[in-house]
Amino acid sequence: MIKEARTVDKQKALDALDALAPSFYELSDAIWDTPETAFTETRSAAALCQALQQNGFEVEQNVAGIATAFCASYGQGSPVIGLLGEFDALSGLSQQADYTEKSPVVDGAPGHGCGHNLLGAGALAAAVAVKNYLQQTGLPGRVVYYGCPGEEGGSGKAFMARDGVFDELDCALTWHPGDMNAVNTASSLANYQICYRFYGVSAHAAACPHKGRSALDGVELLNIGVQFLREHIIPDARVHYAITNTGGFSPNVVQPFAEVLYLIRAPKTTQVQQIYEWVEDIAKGAALMSGTRVERQFIKACSNLVPNSALAALLQQNMEDQPLPTYSERERQYAAAMQATFENGGSSLAESAAMFGPQAIAVAKQHAGQPLGDFISPLTGAEPVMPGSTDVGDVSWVCPTAQISVCTMAAGTPGHSWQLVSQGKSSLAHKGMLYAAKVLAGSAIDLLHRPEVVAAAKKELAERLEGGHYIPPIPQGVTPTAIDPGAKLG
Repeated sequence: MIKEARTVDKQKALDALDALAPSFYELSDAIWDTPETAFTETRSAAALCQALQQNGFEVEQNVAGIATAFCASYGQGSPVIGLLGEFDALSGLSQQADYTEKSPVVDGAPGHGCGHNLLGAGALAAAVAVKNYLQQTGLPGRVVYYGCPGEEGGSGKAFMARDGVFDELDCALTWHPGDMNAVNTASSLANYQICYRFYGVSAHAAACPHKGRSALDGVELLNIGVQFLREHIIPDARVHYAITNTGGFSPNVVQPFAEVLYLIRAPKTTQVQQIYEWVEDIAKGAALMSGTRVERQFIKACSNLVPNSALAALLQQNMEDQPLPTYSERERQYAAAMQATFENGGSSLAESAAMFGPQAIAVAKQHAGQPLGDFISPLTGAEPVMPGSTDVGDVSWVCPTAQISVCTMAAGTPGHSWQLVSQGKSSLAHKGMLYAAKVLAGSAIDLLHRPEVVAAAKKELAERLEGGHYIPPIPQGVTPTAIDPGAKLG
Protein backbone atom coordinates (compact mmCIF):
# COMPACT_ATOMS: atom_id res chain seq x y z
CA MET A 1 0.00 0.00 0.00
CA ILE A 2 2.86 2.42 0.79
CA LYS A 3 4.46 1.76 -2.60
CA GLU A 4 1.10 2.34 -4.38
CA ALA A 5 0.53 5.64 -2.55
CA ARG A 6 4.00 6.84 -3.48
CA THR A 7 3.31 5.99 -7.13
CA VAL A 8 0.12 8.04 -7.08
CA ASP A 9 1.93 10.94 -5.41
CA LYS A 10 4.64 10.81 -8.04
CA GLN A 11 2.23 10.97 -10.97
CA LYS A 12 0.33 13.80 -9.33
CA ALA A 13 3.57 15.73 -9.02
CA LEU A 14 4.30 15.18 -12.69
CA ASP A 15 0.79 16.01 -13.84
CA ALA A 16 0.96 19.23 -11.85
CA LEU A 17 3.53 20.47 -14.37
CA ASP A 18 0.75 20.81 -16.93
CA ALA A 19 -0.75 23.79 -15.09
CA LEU A 20 2.70 25.36 -14.73
CA ALA A 21 3.73 24.66 -18.32
CA PRO A 22 2.91 28.14 -19.74
CA SER A 23 5.40 29.75 -17.33
CA PHE A 24 8.14 27.34 -18.43
CA TYR A 25 7.35 27.97 -22.10
CA GLU A 26 7.58 31.69 -21.44
CA LEU A 27 10.93 31.23 -19.71
CA SER A 28 12.33 29.16 -22.58
CA ASP A 29 11.08 31.70 -25.13
CA ALA A 30 12.62 34.59 -23.18
CA ILE A 31 16.01 32.86 -23.28
CA TRP A 32 15.53 32.20 -27.01
CA ASP A 33 14.77 35.91 -27.50
CA THR A 34 18.04 36.99 -25.84
CA PRO A 35 20.65 34.53 -27.17
CA GLU A 36 24.02 34.84 -25.45
CA THR A 37 27.23 32.93 -26.13
CA ALA A 38 29.51 31.12 -23.68
CA PHE A 39 30.08 32.87 -20.35
CA THR A 40 28.21 36.02 -21.46
CA GLU A 41 24.73 34.64 -20.61
CA THR A 42 23.87 37.31 -18.04
CA ARG A 43 20.23 37.82 -19.00
CA SER A 44 19.54 34.12 -19.43
CA ALA A 45 21.12 33.24 -16.08
CA ALA A 46 19.20 36.04 -14.37
CA ALA A 47 15.89 34.82 -15.81
CA LEU A 48 16.54 31.26 -14.63
CA CYS A 49 17.65 32.38 -11.16
CA GLN A 50 14.55 34.55 -10.79
CA ALA A 51 12.30 31.62 -11.74
CA LEU A 52 14.06 29.35 -9.24
CA GLN A 53 13.74 31.88 -6.43
CA GLN A 54 10.06 32.36 -7.20
CA ASN A 55 9.60 28.61 -6.92
CA GLY A 56 11.19 28.40 -3.47
CA PHE A 57 14.78 27.42 -4.24
CA GLU A 58 17.81 28.76 -2.43
CA VAL A 59 20.02 30.16 -5.17
CA GLU A 60 23.81 30.54 -5.09
CA GLN A 61 25.35 32.61 -7.87
CA ASN A 62 28.90 33.11 -9.15
CA VAL A 63 29.64 29.42 -8.65
CA ALA A 64 33.27 28.38 -9.26
CA GLY A 65 34.03 32.07 -9.81
CA ILE A 66 32.00 32.08 -13.06
CA ALA A 67 29.62 35.02 -13.24
CA THR A 68 26.90 33.10 -15.12
CA ALA A 69 27.20 29.79 -13.23
CA PHE A 70 24.80 29.11 -10.37
CA CYS A 71 23.08 26.37 -8.40
CA ALA A 72 19.70 26.24 -6.71
CA SER A 73 18.76 23.71 -4.04
CA TYR A 74 15.81 22.55 -2.02
CA GLY A 75 15.52 19.94 0.72
CA GLN A 76 17.62 18.36 3.44
CA GLY A 77 19.61 15.16 3.79
CA SER A 78 20.27 12.56 1.13
CA PRO A 79 20.17 11.47 -1.59
CA VAL A 80 21.26 14.60 -3.41
CA ILE A 81 20.00 14.55 -7.00
CA GLY A 82 21.33 17.04 -9.54
CA LEU A 83 19.56 18.35 -12.64
CA LEU A 84 21.86 19.97 -15.19
CA GLY A 85 20.67 22.99 -17.13
CA GLU A 86 22.30 24.82 -20.05
CA PHE A 87 21.33 28.13 -21.66
CA ASP A 88 24.10 29.35 -23.97
CA ALA A 89 23.65 30.08 -27.67
CA LEU A 90 25.87 29.81 -30.76
CA SER A 91 27.46 32.69 -32.61
CA GLY A 92 26.22 33.68 -36.06
CA LEU A 93 22.92 31.74 -35.95
CA SER A 94 20.40 34.55 -35.51
CA GLN A 95 17.09 33.51 -37.07
CA GLN A 96 13.43 34.51 -37.07
CA ALA A 97 11.16 32.03 -35.30
CA ASP A 98 9.04 29.65 -37.39
CA TYR A 99 10.43 30.82 -40.74
CA THR A 100 11.04 28.19 -43.41
CA GLU A 101 13.80 30.25 -44.98
CA LYS A 102 16.99 31.68 -43.59
CA SER A 103 16.09 35.08 -42.13
CA PRO A 104 18.32 36.45 -39.33
CA VAL A 105 16.86 38.71 -36.68
CA VAL A 106 20.24 40.49 -36.67
CA ASP A 107 22.94 39.53 -39.18
CA GLY A 108 25.85 37.83 -37.45
CA ALA A 109 24.17 37.75 -34.04
CA PRO A 110 23.90 34.57 -31.92
CA GLY A 111 21.02 32.13 -32.00
CA HIS A 112 19.90 29.04 -30.10
CA GLY A 113 21.10 26.49 -32.63
CA CYS A 114 21.36 23.66 -30.10
CA GLY A 115 18.13 24.22 -28.18
CA HIS A 116 19.72 25.17 -24.88
CA ASN A 117 16.85 27.57 -24.16
CA LEU A 118 14.67 24.45 -23.96
CA LEU A 119 17.30 22.44 -22.09
CA GLY A 120 17.65 25.02 -19.33
CA ALA A 121 13.94 25.65 -18.87
CA GLY A 122 13.01 21.97 -19.14
CA ALA A 123 15.52 20.88 -16.49
CA LEU A 124 14.26 23.71 -14.28
CA ALA A 125 10.68 22.48 -14.69
CA ALA A 126 11.81 19.02 -13.58
CA ALA A 127 13.55 20.53 -10.55
CA VAL A 128 10.36 22.37 -9.61
CA ALA A 129 8.33 19.14 -9.79
CA VAL A 130 10.82 17.32 -7.54
CA LYS A 131 10.95 20.27 -5.12
CA ASN A 132 7.15 20.31 -4.85
CA TYR A 133 7.13 16.55 -4.28
CA LEU A 134 9.70 16.85 -1.46
CA GLN A 135 7.70 19.68 0.07
CA GLN A 136 4.43 17.75 -0.06
CA THR A 137 5.77 14.41 1.19
CA GLY A 138 8.38 15.57 3.71
CA LEU A 139 10.82 12.97 2.39
CA PRO A 140 14.54 13.39 3.10
CA GLY A 141 16.66 14.33 0.13
CA ARG A 142 17.72 17.33 -1.89
CA VAL A 143 17.24 18.41 -5.47
CA VAL A 144 19.85 20.76 -6.93
CA TYR A 145 19.50 22.59 -10.24
CA TYR A 146 22.84 23.52 -11.77
CA GLY A 147 22.99 26.48 -14.11
CA CYS A 148 25.86 25.46 -16.39
CA PRO A 149 27.10 28.14 -18.79
CA GLY A 150 29.35 27.83 -21.81
CA GLU A 151 28.68 24.29 -22.99
CA GLU A 152 29.25 25.38 -26.58
CA GLY A 153 33.01 25.70 -26.87
CA GLY A 154 33.50 26.70 -23.25
CA SER A 155 33.16 23.50 -21.17
CA GLY A 156 31.54 25.31 -18.27
CA LYS A 157 30.79 22.09 -16.41
CA ALA A 158 34.45 21.06 -16.65
CA PHE A 159 35.49 24.26 -14.86
CA MET A 160 32.74 23.66 -12.29
CA ALA A 161 33.77 20.01 -11.82
CA ARG A 162 37.43 21.00 -11.43
CA ASP A 163 36.40 23.27 -8.55
CA GLY A 164 34.31 20.60 -6.80
CA VAL A 165 30.85 22.00 -7.56
CA PHE A 166 29.33 18.56 -8.24
CA ASP A 167 31.07 16.68 -5.44
CA GLU A 168 27.95 16.68 -3.25
CA LEU A 169 25.85 14.76 -5.77
CA ASP A 170 24.72 11.16 -5.52
CA CYS A 171 23.42 11.19 -9.11
CA ALA A 172 22.96 13.69 -11.95
CA LEU A 173 20.34 13.73 -14.71
CA THR A 174 19.90 15.88 -17.78
CA TRP A 175 18.46 15.94 -21.30
CA HIS A 176 19.03 17.41 -24.73
CA PRO A 177 16.66 18.53 -27.48
CA GLY A 178 16.74 16.25 -30.52
CA ASP A 179 14.60 14.71 -33.24
CA MET A 180 13.72 11.47 -31.41
CA ASN A 181 13.07 10.16 -27.90
CA ALA A 182 15.82 7.97 -26.49
CA VAL A 183 18.07 7.37 -23.52
CA ASN A 184 21.67 8.19 -24.31
CA THR A 185 24.04 5.33 -23.50
CA ALA A 186 26.89 6.54 -25.70
CA SER A 187 30.25 7.84 -24.64
CA SER A 188 31.66 11.04 -26.14
CA LEU A 189 34.96 12.46 -27.33
CA ALA A 190 37.19 14.17 -24.79
CA ASN A 191 38.81 17.34 -26.05
CA TYR A 192 41.37 20.09 -25.45
CA GLN A 193 41.17 23.56 -26.99
CA ILE A 194 44.40 25.57 -27.25
CA CYS A 195 45.30 28.89 -28.82
CA TYR A 196 48.79 29.25 -30.33
CA ARG A 197 50.12 32.78 -30.83
CA PHE A 198 53.20 33.41 -32.94
CA TYR A 199 55.27 36.57 -32.58
CA GLY A 200 57.61 37.65 -35.38
CA VAL A 201 59.24 40.85 -36.63
CA SER A 202 57.58 43.23 -39.09
CA ALA A 203 59.50 44.50 -42.10
CA HIS A 204 58.94 45.79 -45.63
CA ALA A 205 58.17 42.65 -47.59
CA ALA A 206 59.93 43.97 -50.72
CA ALA A 207 62.68 46.31 -49.51
CA CYS A 208 64.01 44.32 -46.56
CA PRO A 209 62.18 41.01 -46.05
CA HIS A 210 65.37 39.52 -44.65
CA LYS A 211 64.93 41.72 -41.59
CA GLY A 212 61.47 40.33 -40.91
CA ARG A 213 60.26 37.11 -39.33
CA SER A 214 56.77 36.04 -40.34
CA ALA A 215 54.42 34.95 -37.58
CA LEU A 216 52.03 33.75 -40.27
CA ASP A 217 54.79 31.41 -41.50
CA GLY A 218 54.86 29.98 -37.99
CA VAL A 219 51.10 29.35 -38.04
CA GLU A 220 51.26 27.76 -41.49
CA LEU A 221 54.17 25.52 -40.53
CA LEU A 222 52.26 24.39 -37.44
CA ASN A 223 49.23 23.55 -39.60
CA ILE A 224 51.37 21.66 -42.11
CA GLY A 225 53.03 19.68 -39.34
CA VAL A 226 49.64 18.71 -37.92
CA GLN A 227 48.49 17.62 -41.38
CA PHE A 228 51.31 15.07 -41.37
CA LEU A 229 50.46 14.13 -37.78
CA ARG A 230 46.92 13.06 -38.71
CA GLU A 231 48.11 9.90 -40.46
CA HIS A 232 49.67 8.66 -37.24
CA ILE A 233 46.96 9.21 -34.65
CA ILE A 234 44.12 6.80 -33.84
CA PRO A 235 41.28 6.82 -36.42
CA ASP A 236 38.68 8.04 -33.89
CA ALA A 237 40.71 11.16 -33.05
CA ARG A 238 40.05 14.53 -34.63
CA VAL A 239 42.20 17.67 -34.85
CA HIS A 240 40.46 20.85 -36.03
CA TYR A 241 41.83 24.35 -36.35
CA ALA A 242 40.81 27.90 -37.22
CA ILE A 243 43.24 30.71 -38.05
CA THR A 244 41.83 33.50 -35.92
CA ASN A 245 44.40 36.18 -36.82
CA THR A 246 46.44 36.13 -40.04
CA GLY A 247 48.59 39.14 -39.19
CA GLY A 248 46.80 41.92 -40.98
CA PHE A 249 45.66 42.91 -44.48
CA SER A 250 48.88 44.21 -46.03
CA PRO A 251 50.85 41.67 -48.06
CA ASN A 252 53.77 44.12 -48.28
CA VAL A 253 54.30 43.87 -44.50
CA VAL A 254 55.90 40.79 -42.96
CA GLN A 255 53.30 39.69 -40.42
CA PRO A 256 54.57 40.26 -36.86
CA PHE A 257 51.68 38.40 -35.19
CA ALA A 258 49.40 35.49 -36.09
CA GLU A 259 47.12 33.21 -34.11
CA VAL A 260 45.50 29.81 -34.57
CA LEU A 261 42.96 27.97 -32.42
CA TYR A 262 43.19 24.16 -32.14
CA LEU A 263 40.60 21.66 -30.95
CA ILE A 264 41.88 18.13 -30.32
CA ARG A 265 39.42 15.26 -29.74
CA ALA A 266 39.72 11.55 -28.95
CA PRO A 267 37.63 8.91 -27.14
CA LYS A 268 39.72 9.13 -23.96
CA THR A 269 41.23 12.10 -22.17
CA THR A 270 44.57 10.28 -21.97
CA GLN A 271 44.56 9.95 -25.78
CA VAL A 272 43.87 13.67 -26.18
CA GLN A 273 46.79 14.41 -23.86
CA GLN A 274 49.15 12.31 -26.01
CA ILE A 275 48.10 14.07 -29.22
CA TYR A 276 48.30 17.45 -27.51
CA GLU A 277 51.91 16.81 -26.47
CA TRP A 278 52.74 15.98 -30.10
CA VAL A 279 51.05 19.18 -31.34
CA GLU A 280 53.04 21.10 -28.72
CA ASP A 281 56.28 19.77 -30.18
CA ILE A 282 55.15 20.72 -33.69
CA ALA A 283 54.36 24.26 -32.52
CA LYS A 284 57.83 24.59 -31.00
CA GLY A 285 59.36 23.29 -34.23
CA ALA A 286 57.30 25.73 -36.31
CA ALA A 287 58.62 28.61 -34.23
CA LEU A 288 62.20 27.39 -34.68
CA MET A 289 61.77 27.02 -38.44
CA SER A 290 60.21 30.47 -38.85
CA GLY A 291 62.49 32.27 -36.42
CA THR A 292 59.49 33.35 -34.36
CA ARG A 293 58.32 32.93 -30.79
CA VAL A 294 55.22 30.92 -29.90
CA GLU A 295 53.00 31.23 -26.83
CA ARG A 296 50.24 28.85 -25.85
CA GLN A 297 46.95 29.60 -24.07
CA PHE A 298 45.02 26.60 -22.79
CA ILE A 299 41.40 27.61 -23.43
CA LYS A 300 39.38 24.68 -22.10
CA ALA A 301 38.93 20.90 -22.06
CA CYS A 302 36.32 18.30 -21.31
CA SER A 303 36.40 14.62 -20.40
CA ASN A 304 34.80 11.69 -22.20
CA LEU A 305 31.31 10.74 -21.04
CA VAL A 306 31.06 7.71 -18.74
CA PRO A 307 27.73 5.89 -19.38
CA ASN A 308 25.70 4.46 -16.50
CA SER A 309 23.36 1.57 -17.31
CA ALA A 310 21.61 1.63 -13.92
CA LEU A 311 20.47 5.22 -14.42
CA ALA A 312 19.78 4.60 -18.12
CA ALA A 313 17.33 1.81 -17.24
CA LEU A 314 15.55 4.10 -14.78
CA LEU A 315 15.24 6.87 -17.37
CA GLN A 316 13.96 4.40 -19.97
CA GLN A 317 11.26 3.19 -17.60
CA ASN A 318 10.13 6.73 -16.88
CA MET A 319 10.21 7.60 -20.57
CA GLU A 320 7.89 4.68 -21.27
CA ASP A 321 5.65 5.50 -18.29
CA GLN A 322 4.89 9.04 -19.46
CA PRO A 323 2.47 9.58 -22.38
CA LEU A 324 4.23 10.93 -25.44
CA PRO A 325 3.15 14.33 -26.74
CA THR A 326 0.36 14.24 -29.31
CA TYR A 327 0.70 16.35 -32.45
CA SER A 328 -1.94 17.95 -34.61
CA GLU A 329 -2.01 17.66 -38.38
CA ARG A 330 -0.97 21.30 -38.52
CA GLU A 331 2.13 20.55 -36.42
CA ARG A 332 3.04 17.64 -38.68
CA GLN A 333 2.68 19.87 -41.72
CA TYR A 334 4.89 22.45 -40.00
CA ALA A 335 7.57 19.80 -39.46
CA ALA A 336 7.29 18.61 -43.06
CA ALA A 337 7.64 22.19 -44.33
CA MET A 338 10.78 22.57 -42.25
CA GLN A 339 12.16 19.29 -43.63
CA ALA A 340 11.75 20.66 -47.15
CA THR A 341 14.39 23.30 -46.34
CA PHE A 342 17.13 20.82 -45.42
CA GLU A 343 20.01 20.73 -47.88
CA ASN A 344 20.57 17.26 -49.38
CA GLY A 345 17.47 16.07 -47.55
CA GLY A 346 19.03 16.49 -44.10
CA SER A 347 19.91 13.48 -41.98
CA SER A 348 17.61 10.50 -41.48
CA LEU A 349 16.17 9.28 -38.20
CA ALA A 350 18.36 6.19 -38.63
CA GLU A 351 21.42 8.44 -38.70
CA SER A 352 20.21 10.17 -35.54
CA ALA A 353 19.70 6.77 -33.93
CA ALA A 354 23.29 5.69 -34.62
CA MET A 355 24.41 6.97 -31.21
CA PHE A 356 21.78 4.77 -29.52
CA GLY A 357 22.78 1.41 -31.02
CA PRO A 358 21.70 -1.09 -33.73
CA GLN A 359 18.23 -1.80 -32.33
CA ALA A 360 17.50 1.90 -32.19
CA ILE A 361 18.55 2.22 -35.84
CA ALA A 362 16.18 -0.61 -36.80
CA VAL A 363 13.23 1.05 -35.03
CA ALA A 364 14.09 4.44 -36.54
CA LYS A 365 14.05 2.91 -40.03
CA GLN A 366 10.46 1.82 -39.40
CA HIS A 367 9.58 5.51 -39.04
CA ALA A 368 11.53 6.66 -42.09
CA GLY A 369 9.87 9.44 -44.03
CA GLN A 370 7.81 10.71 -41.11
CA PRO A 371 8.04 14.41 -40.25
CA LEU A 372 8.43 13.73 -36.51
CA GLY A 373 10.29 11.13 -34.47
CA ASP A 374 7.29 10.64 -32.17
CA PHE A 375 8.29 7.25 -30.83
CA ILE A 376 10.45 5.91 -28.01
CA SER A 377 13.67 4.22 -29.00
CA PRO A 378 14.43 0.93 -27.20
CA LEU A 379 17.20 0.79 -24.64
CA THR A 380 19.80 -1.32 -26.39
CA GLY A 381 22.73 -1.36 -24.01
CA ALA A 382 25.04 -0.36 -26.84
CA GLU A 383 27.68 2.20 -25.93
CA PRO A 384 29.07 3.75 -29.14
CA VAL A 385 31.30 6.81 -29.07
CA MET A 386 29.29 9.70 -30.45
CA PRO A 387 31.23 11.97 -32.84
CA GLY A 388 31.10 15.01 -30.61
CA SER A 389 31.97 16.28 -27.16
CA THR A 390 30.02 17.39 -24.12
CA ASP A 391 31.07 18.78 -20.77
CA VAL A 392 28.48 16.50 -19.18
CA GLY A 393 31.39 14.07 -19.41
CA ASP A 394 33.17 15.78 -16.54
CA VAL A 395 30.10 15.44 -14.30
CA SER A 396 29.90 11.74 -15.22
CA TRP A 397 33.39 11.19 -13.78
CA VAL A 398 32.36 12.77 -10.47
CA CYS A 399 29.01 11.03 -9.93
CA PRO A 400 26.71 8.62 -11.80
CA THR A 401 25.18 10.60 -14.67
CA ALA A 402 22.69 9.89 -17.43
CA GLN A 403 20.72 11.84 -20.00
CA ILE A 404 17.93 11.55 -22.51
CA SER A 405 17.26 12.97 -25.95
CA VAL A 406 13.72 14.22 -26.60
CA CYS A 407 11.97 15.15 -29.84
CA THR A 408 11.57 18.93 -30.05
CA MET A 409 12.02 19.43 -33.81
CA ALA A 410 11.35 18.02 -37.25
CA ALA A 411 12.99 14.70 -38.03
CA GLY A 412 16.43 15.17 -39.58
CA THR A 413 16.91 18.76 -38.42
CA PRO A 414 20.65 19.49 -38.69
CA GLY A 415 22.34 20.46 -35.44
CA HIS A 416 23.68 24.00 -35.13
CA SER A 417 21.53 25.20 -38.04
CA TRP A 418 19.17 28.09 -38.70
CA GLN A 419 16.36 25.53 -39.05
CA LEU A 420 16.91 24.36 -35.48
CA VAL A 421 16.87 27.96 -34.24
CA SER A 422 13.67 28.63 -36.17
CA GLN A 423 11.84 25.80 -34.39
CA GLY A 424 13.00 26.82 -30.90
CA LYS A 425 9.75 28.56 -29.90
CA SER A 426 7.36 26.21 -31.69
CA SER A 427 4.68 24.07 -30.09
CA LEU A 428 6.82 21.05 -31.07
CA ALA A 429 9.64 22.43 -28.92
CA HIS A 430 7.35 23.25 -26.01
CA LYS A 431 5.67 19.84 -25.97
CA GLY A 432 9.01 18.03 -26.08
CA MET A 433 10.42 20.19 -23.29
CA LEU A 434 7.48 19.41 -20.99
CA TYR A 435 7.76 15.68 -21.74
CA ALA A 436 11.49 15.79 -20.93
CA ALA A 437 10.75 17.58 -17.65
CA LYS A 438 8.31 14.85 -16.60
CA VAL A 439 10.74 12.04 -17.47
CA LEU A 440 13.58 13.69 -15.54
CA ALA A 441 11.38 14.54 -12.55
CA GLY A 442 9.91 11.05 -12.44
CA SER A 443 13.38 9.50 -12.48
CA ALA A 444 14.62 11.85 -9.75
CA ILE A 445 11.61 11.02 -7.57
CA ASP A 446 12.31 7.31 -8.04
CA LEU A 447 15.89 7.88 -6.85
CA LEU A 448 14.52 9.45 -3.67
CA HIS A 449 12.61 6.24 -2.98
CA ARG A 450 15.06 3.67 -4.31
CA PRO A 451 18.44 3.80 -2.55
CA GLU A 452 19.33 0.48 -4.19
CA VAL A 453 19.37 2.17 -7.62
CA VAL A 454 21.60 4.95 -6.31
CA ALA A 455 23.93 2.35 -4.80
CA ALA A 456 23.99 0.31 -8.03
CA ALA A 457 24.74 3.42 -10.09
CA LYS A 458 27.64 4.36 -7.79
CA LYS A 459 29.02 0.82 -7.84
CA GLU A 460 28.88 0.79 -11.63
CA LEU A 461 30.73 4.10 -11.89
CA ALA A 462 33.47 2.84 -9.58
CA GLU A 463 33.86 -0.29 -11.71
CA ARG A 464 33.98 1.68 -14.96
CA LEU A 465 36.69 3.93 -13.54
CA GLU A 466 38.64 0.79 -12.58
CA GLY A 467 39.81 2.22 -9.30
CA GLY A 468 40.68 5.54 -10.89
CA HIS A 469 39.24 8.91 -10.08
CA TYR A 470 38.42 12.18 -11.76
CA ILE A 471 41.47 14.13 -12.86
CA PRO A 472 40.36 17.55 -14.14
CA PRO A 473 41.60 18.05 -17.71
CA ILE A 474 41.66 21.84 -17.21
CA PRO A 475 44.76 22.93 -15.28
CA GLN A 476 44.43 25.11 -12.21
CA GLY A 477 44.84 28.76 -13.06
CA VAL A 478 43.03 28.48 -16.41
CA THR A 479 39.87 30.59 -16.34
CA PRO A 480 36.88 30.52 -18.70
CA THR A 481 37.22 32.47 -21.93
CA ALA A 482 34.07 34.31 -22.98
CA ILE A 483 33.09 33.66 -26.57
CA ASP A 484 32.16 37.08 -27.90
CA PRO A 485 31.38 36.96 -31.64
CA GLY A 486 33.80 39.15 -33.53
CA ALA A 487 36.22 39.51 -30.63
CA LYS A 488 39.76 38.15 -30.55
CA LEU A 489 40.71 35.44 -28.12
CA GLY A 490 43.59 37.38 -26.68
